[in-house]
Amino acid sequence: MSDKYDVIVIGSGPAGYVAAIRAAQLGLKTACIEKWKDDKGKGVNGGTCLNVGCIPSKALLDSSEKYHEAEVSFSKHGISTGKLAIDVPAMIERKNKVVQQMSGGIGGLFQANKVTSLFGTGKLLAGKKVEYTNNDGKTETLEAENVILASGSVPVNIGVAPVDNEVIVDSTGALEFTEVPKRLGVIGAGVIGLELGSVWKRLGSEVVLLEAMDNFLAMMDQQIAKESLKIFGKQGLDIRLSCRVTGSEVKVKGKKKEVTVTFTDKDGNEQQETFDKLIVCVGRKPYTDGLLAEDSGVNLDERGFIYVNDLCSTDAPGVWAVGDVVRGPMLAHKGSEEGVMVAERIAGQKPLVNYDIIPNVIYTHPEVASVGKTEEQLKAEGEPYEVGTFPFLAIGRAVAADQAEGMVKMIAHADTDRILGCHIVGPSASDLIQEVAIAMEFGASAEDIGMTVFGHPTFSEAVKEAALAVAGHAIHMPNRKRKK
Repeated sequence: MSDKYDVIVIGSGPAGYVAAIRAAQLGLKTACIEKWKDDKGKGVNGGTCLNVGCIPSKALLDSSEKYHEAEVSFSKHGISTGKLAIDVPAMIERKNKVVQQMSGGIGGLFQANKVTSLFGTGKLLAGKKVEYTNNDGKTETLEAENVILASGSVPVNIGVAPVDNEVIVDSTGALEFTEVPKRLGVIGAGVIGLELGSVWKRLGSEVVLLEAMDNFLAMMDQQIAKESLKIFGKQGLDIRLSCRVTGSEVKVKGKKKEVTVTFTDKDGNEQQETFDKLIVCVGRKPYTDGLLAEDSGVNLDERGFIYVNDLCSTDAPGVWAVGDVVRGPMLAHKGSEEGVMVAERIAGQKPLVNYDIIPNVIYTHPEVASVGKTEEQLKAEGEPYEVGTFPFLAIGRAVAADQAEGMVKMIAHADTDRILGCHIVGPSASDLIQEVAIAMEFGASAEDIGMTVFGHPTFSEAVKEAALAVAGHAIHMPNRKRKK
């Protein structure tokens, strides 16, 4: 393979495959290297997000929510189902088919855009050269004018609960259970822990989440976080804050194994809980193992992320890095936008990523979503602001759909009324937050949203009402304006 490429991308996750396709669309000769293999040893595209992250977890979340609705909610609508049963292997098989379809879709896009797809590993050498080792072990050196590093991230493991992929699993193993655990422990009540805990709780598990942080969802607006905690508690998720795991022991009980977890509670007392399965969800770290030669010219920061500037350029000329392997939130859509930006900059264009307006979503039910600044951030910065909130309980569509829990919180500048942030827990929050993200991208004010005609009845009317509430003009609730 002696051809020289304009662009070589290492990694075909949401950041890498998007970068490769956009580069090819711009007329650049592009190759994309991916190390991921399926259970048959065949190379597949999509990286962590598509294969063991965003897509399969959402497939299971959807399946489990349908089961929960049939079990709990259908009777409210006058629908009788009889005795329900869950076929976990069939649910997992459906999830696998979704993953296969999406992975094949990336392969089709590569082919259509003339991206050379290479399965194996890539290592950046000096001078923008890449050592490519295919899945058969054959190694050769490729050359490129530009290299984009998109190697992604992996789960963080902790010594007090070593993953054995049987009883103690990480987020990947939690997608492969063959039966519903009677008791499920989750270390970490962040985004991944909540989503996976929700899946198995809906299917019948008794779920306990042990979170070391004192505040629930510390990265979210705390008013929304507290409302979310209340909702999840009503659903039966046992979320314990200020709990620090100090050890775990796997024991054989009859024909099965179980794990006993030792932890200190919020009062400093030592406690123990025994589970059939334990999921470790304490975060993710950038994956750079074997990625960089010592003389590649690319540097890492103190946390192990590849150091880049605001344009995702590394310290090595012509070498870029995007996605989870660089600073910023580990979000698929953030990585994709960085991939597009880099491809277009390589082609001579001048795009930028607006890092101030990146939505964040937790796909529980109801969903939790945010964009922009939290109230805590604005207080710390001393920025004058006004707050408007509106509950879904006052939204006709939400009540009719039996999805009236939660609220929308809109924050605007006290002097200019420009929207500074929006935070939602409630139905379709992942989609509603995009309305506000678009408005913020265009510099809209809360009044702009309040003056926009929204369809009725829709969930989105809660966004309009929260915007009106910023000025104390919400129609369907008493004045909920709060000035700071």
